[in-house]
Amino acid sequence: MGRTIPSYRIASEMEIRKWRPFRKLLDKQDRKKFDDMLSIPRFYNVAGTMTCRPVLIHVILMSIIFEHYKQLSVKFPQKMK
Repeated sequence: MGRTIPSYRIASEMEIRKWRPFRKLLDKQDRKKFDDMLSIPRFYNVAGTMTCRPVLIHVILMSIIFEHYKQLSVKFPQKMK
């Protein structure tokens, strides 16, 4: 039997592709930053797969927020407690 629902990894790539029209309207420098930001959820594919959330963009955004939080906590450890 075939799957009716794509895997998280495939579905997240499909979701990222939906943002291409937005990306095209950004400046070149901003496009690079946008691409970097949208590559972050790939680091958390395993966690994203296990969350089983019906709204995929929530998992993608939480991955981005978490990664940025980790980066900030390294730069400002005393302020992140």
